Amino acid sequence: MDVIFSGIQPSGNLTLGNYLGALKSFLRFQDTHECYYCVVNQHAITVPQDPKELRRRTTELAALYIAAGLDPEKVTLFVQSEVPEHVQLGWIMTTLAYVGEMERMTQYKDKAKKAGESIPYGLMAYPCLMVADILLYQAKLVPVGEDQRQHIEITRTLAERFNYRYGEVFTIPEMFAPEGGARVMSLQNPTSKMSKSDDNQMASIYLGDEDDMIVKKIKRAQTDSDGEIRYDKENKPGVSNLLSIHAALSGRTFDQLAADYAGQGYGTLKADVADLVVGELRPIRERYRELLDSPELQRILDDGAAKAQAKASATYRKACEAMGLQR
Repeated sequence: MDVIFSGIQPSGNLTLGNYLGALKSFLRFQDTHECYYCVVNQHAITVPQDPKELRRRTTELAALYIAAGLDPEKVTLFVQSEVPEHVQLGWIMTTLAYVGEMERMTQYKDKAKKAGESIPYGLMAYPCLMVADILLYQAKLVPVGEDQRQHIEITRTLAERFNYRYGEVFTIPEMFAPEGGARVMSLQNPTSKMSKSDDNQMASIYLGDEDDMIVKKIKRAQTDSDGEIRYDKENKPGVSNLLSIHAALSGRTFDQLAADYAGQGYGTLKADVADLVVGELRPIRERYRELLDSPELQRILDDGAAKAQAKASATYRKACEAMGLQR
């Protein structure tokens, strides 16, 4: 079977955008692919973290993976820092990358602006660790949100560069971005994506939000004065965002939704979207609370780390042999 790899940082409360853009995509592969899903906690330390908070968020994210529907009997779920080959291959990828490539990464440029003069080098170098995450498992497909496209491109570039210099070691991965829910936007500023770190709590729906809070946030979502319900991302970003959420959860196309809501107001659309989101997230929230801090979760993560390391160590040895790093 083809291999799938993807990971999410434990750097904040997961949003509906994280769920639709990544977690929900994971589920479709667990019956058909060899899947490795990771809590990428070493990416989170590119900025200072409180150790207790990082540990807590790592556990919470692992619980959410399972609560969202991942079956530990079908997928390998693990914590990145528990498989040392990630950082070991990450160093090798750092030696292959060019400074100009790293400086052009959009997320680095955005975060560097906020950091001012004290820019941690990890902000520039961390795509090399992300490359290693993917290549260690010989992943053919990487299900991520559209905002991660540039990282998949640099992964392909470095894999091809390694293979050209040292021989065919790594599979060249491809990106999988689902339509509709791949890029959920802020409810209050629909030209920016929904973010875990948004200061405006009404802008993001968090997976832990209670039903009434979800309804409240969607009712207050920004739309426009046009009154027509149709998908037009450029001219109607707020309405288009609501339609994207609807399409991702209902499976209906934008054309079908435009026909469904012809002559109806935004209030009807918002109420229906709220019902869909509440129906999707409530069972996830309930299962998450059962799993958190349970012996079951710890066993799953221990087993997952062992399985992941078995795969990762084989790839890492092969890369080291190709480079002459092993006697």
